[in-house]
Amino acid sequence: MNAMQTDTQARTQTKIAVVTGAGSGIGRAVALELLRTGWSVTLAGRRAEALEDTAALEPGGSALIVRTDVTRPEDVAALFTATVERFGRLDLLFNNAGTFGPGGVPVEELSYDAWRHVVDTNLNGAFLCAQAAYRLMKEQDPQGGRIINNGSVSAHTPRPLSVAYTTTKHALTGLTKSLSLDGRPYRIAVGQIDIGNAATDMTERMRTGALQATGEIAAEPVMDVADVARTVRHMAELPLEANVQFATVLATAMPYVGRG
Repeated sequence: MNAMQTDTQARTQTKIAVVTGAGSGIGRAVALELLRTGWSVTLAGRRAEALEDTAALEPGGSALIVRTDVTRPEDVAALFTATVERFGRLDLLFNNAGTFGPGGVPVEELSYDAWRHVVDTNLNGAFLCAQAAYRLMKEQDPQGGRIINNGSVSAHTPRPLSVAYTTTKHALTGLTKSLSLDGRPYRIAVGQIDIGNAATDMTERMRTGALQATGEIAAEPVMDVADVARTVRHMAELPLEANVQFATVLATAMPYVGRG
């Protein structure tokens, strides 16, 4: 077997993932879980320094850093082009980049710019990345792959004063269902993970006090973000003939079931 055949075989055997929002929080945890277990991972995010910090936490891993603003179509196109040029194919997109936006702002006071920022990041960015991944997975050989969208328990039940975030997460569920249906002929499996109170910098306020539907401020339980990462990897490593359509992973005692 010559060197070219060996390289081609290695690319086929190694699973390739793109993780957006990989510079912190859930994205970082998932990227590290995949790198630790032998995946090659493209780390995408707006801050190159944060992506470099993620890669440095798993120095033996096969990571590619691509600075990406998912709201910019040209950035998204460059992200997937760089992934294929480096790794040869794409097996998984973890569509994770997102923002809460301004918290605690009443509907009547939410600026249109703030609304657009949340929609552009959480929904339009997710669509652009899913579309690019879908195109690659449809055309590559072997055909197919998996897309996992990061939803939220807010895709089911809102928190108070979260209209932009909640709206985008409900819309993401529709994106997941449509992609899942349209991907069937091409062996593209699409699912969604809805996460509640994973311990990250973004959810630090949950520990000290979060606004409840009653108007009270109360501390909420959180869970280890590593438990989320392991769940994503389980979904990612299923054969394409099987799919976790929706998974909800949350801190056991958080006020979610019956909230409001």
